[in-house]
Amino acid sequence: MSTIRMRAAVLALTGVGAAVLVACGSSLTAGAGPARSSSPSAEQALGTIVRLAAERVMTADTVAAAKWGTVQPIDDPSREKTVLDRAASQAAKLGIDRATVQRIFKDQIAANKDVQRALYAQWQEHPAEQPTRRPDLATQVRPVLDRVDNQLLTAIQQAQPLLSRPDCDALIERGKATTVQAMSLDAIHRSGLDQALAHTCPAR
Repeated sequence: MSTIRMRAAVLALTGVGAAVLVACGSSLTAGAGPARSSSPSAEQALGTIVRLAAERVMTADTVAAAKWGTVQPIDDPSREKTVLDRAASQAAKLGIDRATVQRIFKDQIAANKDVQRALYAQWQEHPAEQPTRRPDLATQVRPVLDRVDNQLLTAIQQAQPLLSRPDCDALIERGKATTVQAMSLDAIHRSGLDQALAHTCPAR
């Protein structure tokens, strides 16, 4: 994804989100089978998790651009701990299983870093694609991530009935297919989305 396309995509996320959410909800409902016992709101929330994971993956472009050419490493254990601790604290207030939140948020962090590394490699190989502006992490990047994380926690709370269902993985895959198409994700960001949702459903 070029820098120009990346910025346009990030700016368009808010507008695209509602359409993706509706599409994901339709995709999750279709073919789920008559045995479903979860509410439409839970199915919609699972679609929201997929959409927010994609949005968070796309912010990796801006994070990478902010760090590119600086001494700031892609790995930031202190920041990662802050994100996980905050998520755990909010999970307790929302009545969400702590292990579920930790599992999902660790994947979000890993996916973001994987996309950053892939972009670094791409920029090194194709200098013309290197970012020409450096966003500010504190004022331009982290507020977006914090917003996405807060919304993600709410979606996890609402989707809890689905996360323990045997068909959870199949529902996630359908939501991913819809989101990849709606957001026109390239190979780097599709791979990131796979990582971000790898353990959304508990291992069986």
